[in-house]
Amino acid sequence: MTLISRAINFLERVKASDYIALTKTRVMSLVVFSGFAGLVMAPGNIHPFKALVAITCIALGSGASAAINMWYDRDIDAIMTRTQNRPLVTGRILPEDALAFGVILGAFSVLTMALFVSFVASLLLLVTILFYVFIYTMWLKRRTMQNIVIGGAAGAFPPMIGWAAVTGNISFESFSLFLLIFMWTPPHFWSLALYQSQDYRKCNIPMMPVAMGDDYTKKQIVIYTALTVIASIIPAFIGLSSLVYAVFASVLGSFFLYYAVSLLPDTNNLLAPRMFFFSILYLFSLFFLMILDHYLKI
Repeated sequence: MTLISRAINFLERVKASDYIALTKTRVMSLVVFSGFAGLVMAPGNIHPFKALVAITCIALGSGASAAINMWYDRDIDAIMTRTQNRPLVTGRILPEDALAFGVILGAFSVLTMALFVSFVASLLLLVTILFYVFIYTMWLKRRTMQNIVIGGAAGAFPPMIGWAAVTGNISFESFSLFLLIFMWTPPHFWSLALYQSQDYRKCNIPMMPVAMGDDYTKKQIVIYTALTVIASIIPAFIGLSSLVYAVFASVLGSFFLYYAVSLLPDTNNLLAPRMFFFSILYLFSLFFLMILDHYLKI
């Protein structure tokens, strides 16, 4: 088959919505928003074009990681109920096409970030993609119940990338934003795992409820939620945000902690979805408050 005929064959079967689905747009939205928060809160100025390029590259890097993740996990996605309609499982996209799409998208995002924005930001973006693909997806996910704890670092880098896009460096302030997402990730995903544990069990994925049981998982959720609440007010104490932000963050944190504690006596895990969805709203709200607080101080 010639190169032209291959291209024609590809265009005949390609469907844009399927490739968009490969990028996990719902996950991407939080990644992009946290990256935008890091960019906004960084000291100094950035040209609007560079800012747009930086945010676009963060989005493309996130999509690339997701696409390669779906390529690698297509065997377990076919077993899990919530992932059985993904494009690779249904055959709407061929595995080799998904892999090529992810690699090209990732390379493009990193090179574009390096050429138009910042070398440090591009290096952090590269580390994020490689960490998610090789450390979390290929190594940790199927081997240890600490997969989310360690692998969650990949999702915590975007604010640091946004910060580096403006400043060209890494700082303790940007690390505080990383720490917030890093601590938030375990209770977020473990609450999902509580009510999706049968799926993980069928796939032999050692998520904490499968490996250690629900009671142990719920206690860990409470611990990490408390650590998340503490991490959420650190920006105020290092001068990155105001004490007004800290008050609102504490109020949000009290609700987050309440939802976590309410899981302890919930033997049927009926409240786990509530905890999962509130955790998303919680993190979005924190970064929105940081952005709002930043502009109100100007």
